[in-house]
Amino acid sequence: MNRFFLAALAATSVLGTTVFGAREGTGAIHVITGDLTIDQAVQAALRQNPDILKQLQEIERTKGQIIEVRAEALPHLTFTGSFNQEDSRLLEKGSQSSTTPAIVVIPVPGGGSSGGKAPTLDFSSIEKQLAQSSGDNTRTGPGDKSYKLDLQVTQKLYDASVFPAIRIAKFTDDSSYYQLRDTIDRTVAAVRTEFYNVILTRALIKVQEESVQLLTDQLKDQQNRFDAGTVPRFNVLRAEVELANQQPQLISARNNYLIAMLQLARTLGLEPGPRGKPTFNCVGQFDVSERPMSLTQALEIARERRAFLKVQRQQILIAKETIKVQLAGYKPTLDATAGYELRNSSLTDQLDKTVDGWFYGITGTWNIFDGGQTYGRVKQARAQLETAKINYDDSVLQVELEVQQAYANLAADREVIRSQQKNVEQATEALRLANERFSAGAGTQLDVLDARVALTQAQTTEIQARASYNTELAEFDRVTATDTVYAEMFKDPLARTAAKPTVVVKRTGSTAKKPENPRPAPQSH
Repeated sequence: MNRFFLAALAATSVLGTTVFGAREGTGAIHVITGDLTIDQAVQAALRQNPDILKQLQEIERTKGQIIEVRAEALPHLTFTGSFNQEDSRLLEKGSQSSTTPAIVVIPVPGGGSSGGKAPTLDFSSIEKQLAQSSGDNTRTGPGDKSYKLDLQVTQKLYDASVFPAIRIAKFTDDSSYYQLRDTIDRTVAAVRTEFYNVILTRALIKVQEESVQLLTDQLKDQQNRFDAGTVPRFNVLRAEVELANQQPQLISARNNYLIAMLQLARTLGLEPGPRGKPTFNCVGQFDVSERPMSLTQALEIARERRAFLKVQRQQILIAKETIKVQLAGYKPTLDATAGYELRNSSLTDQLDKTVDGWFYGITGTWNIFDGGQTYGRVKQARAQLETAKINYDDSVLQVELEVQQAYANLAADREVIRSQQKNVEQATEALRLANERFSAGAGTQLDVLDARVALTQAQTTEIQARASYNTELAEFDRVTATDTVYAEMFKDPLARTAAKPTVVVKRTGSTAKKPENPRPAPQSH
């Protein structure tokens, strides 16, 4: 898998008039000033969103796991050296005999002559001397100094757990890549959702400002009429109360806009501006675009593309290899060792007198009976495999539920938008007629206020429906994994069909430059 492939994507982004300030020595963006489009926001998030950056490091960690596990199948070359020196008093107390060749005196009764008879050996004395001469052989020479140098090669000849462990590490690495893809999809959807929320809260500010301005004008009109003696004081008080009631809604709308901006800046990995407020200006509108696919097609695409399901499939493969690793406990292991040794001679106390030579050997182990430990581990591994299969089936149902919910929400939002577009036109006309009737003396102030409230509600509902549609569209693209397109460079063994590599095309119609990395970075449509 490719290393940090998102850097190529960030480098190809077109920023227009946006000014980016980067930390010295890094490519991270910490301040954005000027206009910010949704595509630029997605590019910034792909470059420095903390969740994406952490998942990139997770890929590097799994690569290290592969190297570590694969090392078990490769030869190991080890060089060891040792030097020892002992106090001379230890030599005087008999340590010398423990390091020099054993000298055994065989006593012969009678000085060796027994009148023609065979001499009788004192075997108890011989055994005693041998016992005294055996012991610690930490030193190699008769002197107080000794050293030894070893160059040793170790190779594992047979271990049934090595290759399954290597496959587990590779599957884990693939799983981390799929988790990165899922993180990217979630981040892109979060950026789009928060971007639309910024536009929504700003539009609601405009609605509330228009409502406040309307009530202010109405208060002035009622005050003028009261001064002229055509309306009672009650009309002025009613207009003042309505204006006072509308002010908190405008304040709340402005506060919601600030919070939405801060949330978006957090997702983009941006630092607060000079005054603790973001310095960028989100540019965009609530377009109502369709996704030309049926619910059946959406479900099929989601089951095939969702990185979340690919992660679950990798867990099944890992669980299968884990069973093989545990079954290796029933089989033997063989290790081969060969090397070359250099040390000072044991026949002299001169360190420059050395002996050297080669050595080799084979070591094997086989647990004939381990008290059922391997059986218990295999049983646990099989249970984990069944759990992984259950989790995958449950994940498929979860993905299908997410697709069905997003599809239904899109349909409902479309209906609300159609109904509210006509409603806004009717409410605007009703307010105009109420003002004319009131000006002509045929209507009441209450009629005008009711018409104004109805128009504000209709405008708010229509804007919220458009924002909700775009938010649900971002969610629909996430749950179907159609907002980002990836080139599959390896085959998922459990996938139903292999995805074909595709060239990414942005929403604007411009073709993105395809990176040279084995795993190209995702692009926003």
